[in-house]
Amino acid sequence: MNMMKSAALGVVLIPLLSCAPLPPQSEEALGTICTVNLYDAGSRSVYNEIFSRFREIEDRMSINKDGSELDAINAAAGIAPVRVSEDVFEVVEASLRYAEISDGAFDPSVGALVKLWGIGSDDARAPAQEEIDAVLPLVNYRNVTLDRDKQTIFLSQPGMTLDLGGIAKGYAADEAVKIIKKREIQAALIDLGGNIFVYGKRKGKKTWRIGVQDPLGERNKGLGVVEIEGGATLVTSGVYERFFETGGKRYHHILSTRDGRPVNNGLLSTTIIAKTSMDADALSTAVFALGYEKGGALIRSLAPSLGVEAIFVFEDKTVRTTAGAASTPRFTLAAADYTLE
Repeated sequence: MNMMKSAALGVVLIPLLSCAPLPPQSEEALGTICTVNLYDAGSRSVYNEIFSRFREIEDRMSINKDGSELDAINAAAGIAPVRVSEDVFEVVEASLRYAEISDGAFDPSVGALVKLWGIGSDDARAPAQEEIDAVLPLVNYRNVTLDRDKQTIFLSQPGMTLDLGGIAKGYAADEAVKIIKKREIQAALIDLGGNIFVYGKRKGKKTWRIGVQDPLGERNKGLGVVEIEGGATLVTSGVYERFFETGGKRYHHILSTRDGRPVNNGLLSTTIIAKTSMDADALSTAVFALGYEKGGALIRSLAPSLGVEAIFVFEDKTVRTTAGAASTPRFTLAAADYTLE
């Protein structure tokens, strides 16, 4: 009799334990540490589905993985079009739209220049001007040809190299949100190495509060806080993300498609707030490269259709924002040594 009671109790306890929500999950993917928090609905199956999707996107879009679709496109530059998955086609197609609206400040064909500098790798160096001049003609998004009917991508010049590092994480975050919606998760936070997406509402909370990194401070030192509603994303590009120093000079990874060197326009970082992470990801790079005047004008032109806002941090420690002070999204400066203008 006692054994039967124990067995029955065991049958009850097992499903109860299996239904308990899991804590936030982190895995390495997409070249960074990816963390997903599904709050009260975190189950193993949903986490597995999301991280499996991240790895699938990385396997297709990584410039550093032999055998990726991007690797195949680059190997066939100047030779033949390459048929790709819908994922890759969609991201490259979007990349070309961002390149067009930013007049090439964001350009997915920047790969040859990125490889030349090697910033973020063990081979980082400051190349000679002659090397930069030789590579710059290969950076031209207009020489990327898409065929929607055949779902192919063709780089017209030998040596051209696509690099989707400025947009792939944004796409991955948006794909995770699709899974979260499908699984009817009520609240979630996605953090793909600083690409933040907040979804839904947490119990007792009207908005989400997301910290913005101080570009001159140590990792996780806050510049300020953005208050946003669920269904929004926040992405920052800045001089502190990847860089190397030589000869007393720092070289960061955001390269100008005009002169082939790290962008130098008085900005330390740009943060974009948007409804889709792919928009925010690409625009954070584009706006940084364009600078405050042109970048701000681009954001204002896109605000009615995309709902985007921007935060600009300058070398003189001033901060300017298009986000309102009384409406959401709302930015509050926290660092005492900066000034909000």
